[in-house]
Amino acid sequence: MEKHNENAAIVAKWLREQPKVKKVYYAGFADHAGYAISKSQSTGFGGMISFEVDTLETAKSLLTKTNMILFAESLGGTETLITYPLTQTHESIPADIREKLGINERFLRISIGIEKVEDIIADLAQAMEA
Repeated sequence: MEKHNENAAIVAKWLREQPKVKKVYYAGFADHAGYAISKSQSTGFGGMISFEVDTLETAKSLLTKTNMILFAESLGGTETLITYPLTQTHESIPADIREKLGINERFLRISIGIEKVEDIIADLAQAMEA
C-alpha cells in the first residue's frame, strides 16, 4: 500500500501538469472534497485517480496506446490498470445522471500499481502524445 500511495501521489501531480488533462480527481489533493476525511481516517490516499482529458481522441489514445498499463475493468491490483467508466462501470446509469457526475467520453479512471513510477508516467506520456 505504501508503494500504491507513493506512486499515485506522483502520477496525480504529473497528470495535473499535463496540457491535455483538464481535471484530476485524487483524494490526496488538499482541494479534493474528500481530503479532510481521508486524512483523518487513513494514513494514505490509495492508488485510485480519476481524470478528464481534453478530447475523446486523447481518451481513446490513452485506452489503446498504453503498453505497460492494461485496459481493464478490474481495479486495485499490483499492476497499473486504466478503465473507461462510460462504457464499463457506469454504462447502465442514465446519460443525464452520468453527465451530472462528470462521467463523460473524456473521463478515465486509473488504478496505480507498484511498478516503477517513471515507467507508469512514461507509458501515459507516450500514449497521450500518440
